[in-house]
Amino acid sequence: MKKPEINYKNIYYPPGGILMWILITLELITFGIALIALVAYSKENPELYHESRLKLNTSYGAINTVFLLVSGFFMATTVHLFKRQKFDKSLFYLKLTMLGGFLFLALKAIEYSEKLNLGMSLDFNTFFTFYWLLTGFHVIHVLVGLIILSFLYFSLKKRKTQPKLEDVEASAAFWHMCDLIWLLLFPVIYLIL
Repeated sequence: MKKPEINYKNIYYPPGGILMWILITLELITFGIALIALVAYSKENPELYHESRLKLNTSYGAINTVFLLVSGFFMATTVHLFKRQKFDKSLFYLKLTMLGGFLFLALKAIEYSEKLNLGMSLDFNTFFTFYWLLTGFHVIHVLVGLIILSFLYFSLKKRKTQPKLEDVEASAAFWHMCDLIWLLLFPVIYLIL
């Protein structure tokens, strides 16, 4: 009986390419270090951090979590359909993916506006310094992700030159990184402290 061959290409060339995964790893390390610093600072003044956390709207955070998770599901569906060469359906699910990102940003803008109107800006206290830096950096990632997805959308829509599978997978990997980062931020910032 012949031994099954191991496809080493998948190990050394993950979906989206090795450079994308190096970027994702570095981003996760950066956010991880920042979250560890947030928790460490919270130990110095737990009451301040707890009272500050209570000023956040956990419903906004939970709804945004749903927006990103559903959007991530739609992105996975986009890749699946693209691999099966169902480009029209893939394009439809990519639009739904982007809608989830835009809904996330819209709700985040409402949340930010409320905080600013109450005077809870970057220098309000150390909790809100972390809040603004971490969630703001995440918002930048979502914006970049939406720009990447927009390029992918217009490439898919042209029909003359379909994007390469590697480009679709790289876009998906970046978008899923945004989901994953939010899944780290939401519980620590909105629920735990």
